[in-house]
Amino acid sequence: MFVIQEIVMANVNFTGAVDRDLLRRAKVIAAKSDTSINALFNAELRFLVDTYEAAESSSNQNYRTLLDFSLGRVDDTTAMQLLGIDSQEELFLYMAQARLPMPRLPQAYTNHMVDQLNALMP
Repeated sequence: MFVIQEIVMANVNFTGAVDRDLLRRAKVIAAKSDTSINALFNAELRFLVDTYEAAESSSNQNYRTLLDFSLGRVDDTTAMQLLGIDSQEELFLYMAQARLPMPRLPQAYTNHMVDQLNALMP
C-alpha cells in the first residue's frame, strides 16, 4: 500500500517597498511571460534562499561573500580577496553565475563622483 503525502505550503502576505521603475519593468516581464509578479518574486526568492542554504550547508562561504558584495556590505577588493581571485572580470562572472545583481554605489559616493566630474568642466 502506498501512502501519498500532500505537502501544503501556506502563503503569507507581507508588505514591502519596491522601486517604482523596477516594479514597472517586472510587470512587463510578467506579462510577456504570462505569469504574475508574485510568481516571479517567489521563484527568485526561492533561488536565493536555496542557493544560500546549499552553500552554507557545505561550509562554502563564497555565495555569502557574493551576496555581501551585491548588497554593498563589502567592496570589490575585499570580495576578490575573500574569493581568492585577482580580477574584477572574474568577480563579475561569479556574480552573473550566482544570479546576483551588481551592487550600487552609495548615493553619497555617486554624488561625490558627479561633483568631481563637474569640477573638471570649465
